[in-house]
Amino acid sequence: MRVLGIESSCDETAAAVVEDGKRLLSNVVASSMDLHAQYGGVVPEIAARSHIESITPVVEQALTDADCSWNEIDAIAVTYGAGLGGCLLVGVMTARTLAITKDKPLYAINHVEGHVYANFLTETTLPNYTLPPQAPSFPLLALIVSGGHSQLVLFRNHFDYTLLGQTHDDAIGEAFDKVAKILGLPYPGGPSLSKAAERGNDKSFQFPKAQLDGEYDYSFSGPKTAVLRAVQRLCDKSYDFPSFKLAELLNDSQKADVAASFQRVAVETIVDKTVKAFQEFSPASVVIGGGVAANTELRKQLSDRLPIRVHYTDPKLCTDNGAMIATLGCFTASHKRPFADPYSLDIAPHLSM
Repeated sequence: MRVLGIESSCDETAAAVVEDGKRLLSNVVASSMDLHAQYGGVVPEIAARSHIESITPVVEQALTDADCSWNEIDAIAVTYGAGLGGCLLVGVMTARTLAITKDKPLYAINHVEGHVYANFLTETTLPNYTLPPQAPSFPLLALIVSGGHSQLVLFRNHFDYTLLGQTHDDAIGEAFDKVAKILGLPYPGGPSLSKAAERGNDKSFQFPKAQLDGEYDYSFSGPKTAVLRAVQRLCDKSYDFPSFKLAELLNDSQKADVAASFQRVAVETIVDKTVKAFQEFSPASVVIGGGVAANTELRKQLSDRLPIRVHYTDPKLCTDNGAMIATLGCFTASHKRPFADPYSLDIAPHLSM
């Protein structure tokens, strides 16, 4: 079975072809990141316009790279939520149109769930990909961490899962971005903060960990504010001093120490919960997915503190991509899940697991 996956939930226009839920045949991503850099974050209207320009050539390139025709595509899978409304609309309308004109089954895919399924890809002939040697086994504990999501989910089997906990405010990736902005680090903030942290002392600042009633829930708003207050004190400025002016008062060493200290606490927060869930539920596998899954400190802490090997995929498949959508589409089809109606499928920007 070959499934074409289409992803357009944020600033990446992506399409990929996956075979049998495990073999990556193509993966094409057109990012509009450069267009957003001057604004320090994604501008939804700009992202949506970029999707309109890119979606058709990206889909065509995915088919070309996979060396297959439309006759060899068995189904189409598309992200219908969660994400930015205008961005989702471009991908969904494209998939609906293709499903009708090419007479293909259409599957509506949850973007967050898709991040987990990137870990089921184990084979490819594409260059410069390092995939896990085998797919994870059930029961499976999944940590999904990105700019928009921080969730801990227990999968008993395909499509049988329980959401154990999630963030109450900022996702960890969003918190990384906001702290990076305070420090004046380049956009995108998450990778820039992690790079700066490599040069810093992660014990320089003792930022707090949020304490919540839900044993598997997260909060990063408090630690993020603690960073702002610490930097204001470091610069000898009052609380009403504009945060965007602080960076110019810091030297590189100070920025590195703040970045390292915040990264350590933020990662410890989610690793603590993951370890606790592992001890309670004894899963056969642990996987991490989402853009922050590429963070080396997160991978290190999980590997150090868990007694089993942690599943994570190639960094190129951690960020938003069509391959994860196509992979979940394969399993959706093989488990005979319902088709989506190509004449009525709507977007769900606030979709949850």
